[in-house]
Amino acid sequence: METRELRYFVAVAEESHVGRAATRLGMAQPPLSRAIAQLERRLGADLFVRTPRGVTLTSAGETLLREGRAALAAVEAAERRTRRTVEAAGRASVVLTAKAGASSELMAKLLDAYAAEPDSVDVDVVLSAPGHQAPMLRDGRADVAILHRPFDDLSGFDVDTLLVEEQVLILPAGHPLSTLTSMTVAEATSIPDLPTPRWPHLDGTYPAGPGPELRDLTQVLQLVRLGRTAIVLPESARANLRDGLAVVPLSDAPRVTTVIAWPPHSTSPGVAGLVRTAARL
Repeated sequence: METRELRYFVAVAEESHVGRAATRLGMAQPPLSRAIAQLERRLGADLFVRTPRGVTLTSAGETLLREGRAALAAVEAAERRTRRTVEAAGRASVVLTAKAGASSELMAKLLDAYAAEPDSVDVDVVLSAPGHQAPMLRDGRADVAILHRPFDDLSGFDVDTLLVEEQVLILPAGHPLSTLTSMTVAEATSIPDLPTPRWPHLDGTYPAGPGPELRDLTQVLQLVRLGRTAIVLPESARANLRDGLAVVPLSDAPRVTTVIAWPPHSTSPGVAGLVRTAARL
C-alpha cells in the first residue's frame, strides 16, 4: 500500500464525498475514484458504501481510517525528525514537550540530572496547552514527552512511570468551601460561583461553558486567586501555590500517573539517555 493511496482514502473518508475529496487533493474525480476502487480490490474488501449523496465507511473502512491516519502520521514524523536532524547541522539535541505549568519541579530535577550525564545532549523544552503533547510526539515535533494518565492518550508509545498521585481542588482562600476536608469530583466541578476553566481543543477552539478560556496553569492560578474559577490538579501542584489559594482533597478522583513517553521505534541516544535518567529518579 502506498502513502499516496492512504492519503486519497483518508481524504475521501473525511469528506464523505469523492468530489469534495478530489477538490481538497487538487485532482480530478475519475482518477481518485479509480484509485479507491483499486485499493479495495487489493484489500479484498469494500471500504465505502456508495450513495447518491456521498459515501460512508464500512467496518473495514473504519479500521483502515484509524490505521491509515496512524501510518501517515508516522511517515510525517519521520520526515519532520529527519529535517530537524539536517537543520541541527551536527548539534545533537532532543525536543521534550510538556504541559505549561505542569510537573515543573519534576522536570527541573530530570533536566538537571540529565545535564550532569557525560553523554547528555541539549534538551529543547516546548511547553504547550493540555492535550497537545501526545500529537506533537506522534507527528515528530517532539522526541519525548511528559504525559499524564488518564488525561492523555498513551496508545502507541513506550512509557516509564515517574509519579502516581492523588488529585485536589484548588480554590480561592477564604471561599466558604475552602475549609472542607474532602469533596467529590461532582461537587468540585459544580460550584456555582467558581466555574471550571475551559482548555482549547487541538484546533484552537474552546468547548462551550461558563468557565474562563485558558491556555496554561500560570494563567489559571491567577484567576483562581481572583475568585473567578477553581481547578482540579494533581497533588504535586501544592508545591507551586502562593498565598491566596486553598487546597481541598478529592475523595473519588482517579489517581494521576505522570509518565515519560517516547515513540517505540526511536533510536535517538539522547532520548535513551533522558529515559534512563528519568528511571533513576
